[in-house]
Amino acid sequence: MIRIALLGFGSVGRGIARAILAKNLEITVTGLADSRSGIIDAGGIDLAAALARKGNGGPCGSPGVSPADVVAKAEYDVLVEVTPTNVETAEPALGHIRGALRRHKHVVTSNKGPIALAYPELRDQAAANGVLLKYEATVCGAIPLIHAIREGLAGNTISRLYGVFNGTCNYILTRMAEDSLTYEQALAEARELGYAEADPTYDVEGIDAAIKLVILANTVLDMQTALDDVERTGITLLTPDALRLAEDQDCTIRLIGEIVPEAGVLRVSPRIVAKAHPLVVEGTLNAVTVETDLAGDLTFIGKGAGSTETASAVIGDLLYIHDRYVQGS
Repeated sequence: MIRIALLGFGSVGRGIARAILAKNLEITVTGLADSRSGIIDAGGIDLAAALARKGNGGPCGSPGVSPADVVAKAEYDVLVEVTPTNVETAEPALGHIRGALRRHKHVVTSNKGPIALAYPELRDQAAANGVLLKYEATVCGAIPLIHAIREGLAGNTISRLYGVFNGTCNYILTRMAEDSLTYEQALAEARELGYAEADPTYDVEGIDAAIKLVILANTVLDMQTALDDVERTGITLLTPDALRLAEDQDCTIRLIGEIVPEAGVLRVSPRIVAKAHPLVVEGTLNAVTVETDLAGDLTFIGKGAGSTETASAVIGDLLYIHDRYVQGS
């Protein structure tokens, strides 16, 4: 059995709770908080009841219990931090993670801010306290890309890593190509379907993809980079004519994020890609190609976002910690 404190009870947090219930996993939630309320119960929180309260528009727990209270006071083995990302300061998630590491607790997070902005500090703090910091869910949702590179491709030299890192942009470009929609028309459709936020800047300007490149560069490719180091061009100026010209060459356009470690290159920009290339995926899918010296070129394709998909990555990290650190302790 593993005990977790869960911070964030929006789409991702509820997805994790549903997965724990549906799979009957040996995971007990002893602390739970959203931005309005929280619960601390060493005996285990009734997740079904918390989900019902949230589904009816209510708080998950008591207004008198904050996320900081859960971090400091709950009894848990792993802090699961899935609050919304802040890429400017990484707060409040960064403070939550620091607090858990100070208590010698493992951390699993889907929150890109702390990993993009403060990974070396958090990595060193976790190592000094003998605990793990896991963050598979920060990049490409359900695709186990970080684990594949760290574990499956250990011993390989990676010469290039590139791909489709943002499902919102991929959906917009797919629809523009399929039905000659304008950017504005495709964006409106993406909003209606819930694929794009009311303010889509984070996605369509390539910021989300750039953050994911920084995380991969710093955590698995031993680079020291920041968001400002990424050359970035979004998709807002693309026209149906540009996609038609690509179509004439049996190609299409995708927003591609790319890392070339030896050259220190990180960039995000719309690229013309041959339709036969494995990176030409449809809809909201993500796809990443990793070029290596021993394994050759490998392409990973899957759902890059979503409640259940992100929960899959979080659960994978939790069970990794359980199998190696918590079981039998």
